Amino acid sequence: MRIGLFGGDVAGGPVDAMVDAAAAAADDGFDTFWMPQIFGFEALSALAIVGREVPRITLATGVVPTYPRHPVTMAQEALTAQAASDGRLVLGIGLSHQPVIEGMFGMSFEKPVRHMREYLEVLVPLTRGEPVSLAGDVYQVNARLDVKGAAPVPIVVAALGPKMLELAGRTVDGTVTWMTGVQTVESHVVPTITAAAKAAGRAAPSVVVGLPVCVTDDPAGARERVGRTFQIYGSLPSYRAMLDREGVEGPADVAIVGDEKTVGAALDHLAEAGATEFLANVLGSSEDRARTRAFLKSRLA
Repeated sequence: MRIGLFGGDVAGGPVDAMVDAAAAAADDGFDTFWMPQIFGFEALSALAIVGREVPRITLATGVVPTYPRHPVTMAQEALTAQAASDGRLVLGIGLSHQPVIEGMFGMSFEKPVRHMREYLEVLVPLTRGEPVSLAGDVYQVNARLDVKGAAPVPIVVAALGPKMLELAGRTVDGTVTWMTGVQTVESHVVPTITAAAKAAGRAAPSVVVGLPVCVTDDPAGARERVGRTFQIYGSLPSYRAMLDREGVEGPADVAIVGDEKTVGAALDHLAEAGATEFLANVLGSSEDRARTRAFLKSRLA
């Protein structure tokens, strides 16, 4: 199982801090550096800069919301970042959430699965260098792109519900989850997306599992911090459904915390459940963060 690092601490800049964080991840041998798309830097632009400055490490967005970007624009940005990074980009995209799309952007969140299906019908061929012609309910597109030096862009979709997982399995390279516990990964996420990919004649999909992680001698304190920091995810419907499926109260209950033996066992369980990459959101005191990073580094192949 690969291990990637979440770059949320530098998502708002400055540029030098973002580049330094990615370079440190690469120097430590981590497989992937993930940049969120929140309300700081634009993730694909940021990774284009990182890709020119930092060699070797895979760069991924975790994740860019689809609604505010036309799929042609998303494809163009992704291909540009892919060219800048010499083919090391993984494009992670997702729907975001109804309160954000409707309350902040003033856009309709109606029929999100239909939106994502048509979005991918435009995005996927364009990111493979192919023309697209679509007369859909949401998008009517006739376009092609020519971005010199850009290899095809792998795509993962933030998918949790069965319809989104099936769509991801049929059409893209995998999924990236957040706040989804190992039992749900094993019993729901992996079998659903894998079956859809197999039925479509596609290769086994990537399953990237993102969770808070802290190697510490104070697991109760770490869980309290997780619960306080990530409280909102317990109320957003898509994550709430996964927490309910796991049978837990909130984000603190799916975080990976404890000493090295405990965290190692949890990572082993994730790998056995079918996760292909662990996306580590490292948290805790400065001492715990350093200890966590050192332990994750020791797990790298």
